[in-house]
Amino acid sequence: MTAHVLYDGLAMGESPRWHDGALWVCDWLAGEVRTIDDAGRSSVVRRIEGLPFSVDWLPDGREVYTTNTGVVVGVVAGVDLAPYGGSGRPWNEIVVDPAGRVYVNMPGSMPGEEPRPGIAAVITPDGVTRDVAEDLWFPNGMAVTPDGLTLIVAESHAQRLTAFTITDDGSLTDRRVWAELGPGAAPDGICLDANGAVWYADVPNRHCRRVAEGGQVLDTVEVDRGCFACMLGGPDGRTLFIVATDWERLDWQRGGGDRTGQVLTFRASSPRAGRP
Repeated sequence: MTAHVLYDGLAMGESPRWHDGALWVCDWLAGEVRTIDDAGRSSVVRRIEGLPFSVDWLPDGREVYTTNTGVVVGVVAGVDLAPYGGSGRPWNEIVVDPAGRVYVNMPGSMPGEEPRPGIAAVITPDGVTRDVAEDLWFPNGMAVTPDGLTLIVAESHAQRLTAFTITDDGSLTDRRVWAELGPGAAPDGICLDANGAVWYADVPNRHCRRVAEGGQVLDTVEVDRGCFACMLGGPDGRTLFIVATDWERLDWQRGGGDRTGQVLTFRASSPRAGRP
């Protein structure tokens, strides 16, 4: 299956989101949050220092971001970005559930380091942050089912998608394997579709793959560089946006080195569902 290039020239794209009729992308090594329209025109809407950073939205429409020093929220009383929760910790991915609870995660080790388990935490609307899951092996993309009752987490170093039941107070219980992805799989960013399947991006295998609960492979989109994340969107929710970068050519010290990051599109069989 063939994907088409919508935008070229990102340093390293992550956290694609379809919001308010536009695609949002976090360009980590450029320190930029961009919107990209269906003609490939792009604008910078935020600048954020440090990485990682990812974006979602609260029920009142405010942007909320992970950063390397905590979770921050968009414009509040004239302040550009203000602390929201989880201060002093380098959070990675983010998803907001229908009740307005912010779920974030943090790997225990970086790529190339001795593997250690990471955690997930929740920030409730009253501003309280608490850890809600541990022993997650490099937690990456997260998604919440449309009913708001299940959180799915990609464990990149465990080759699986793991599900939790979300309780009334935002705690995570009933941990279970949602899908075993097989040897060599490295799920990164994920999204849900209306048939209950998950699309996951995979950097080393250079593809995005759609799987059913239990792990059956339904679709695969091969590209020529590492796929970091994916998101369904577009007017009918059936455009799969893929952010991909040539991992081997990244230069973390020089702000990305060659700009090999792209946004690609693929026509999916089932529309978007759930959060983000």
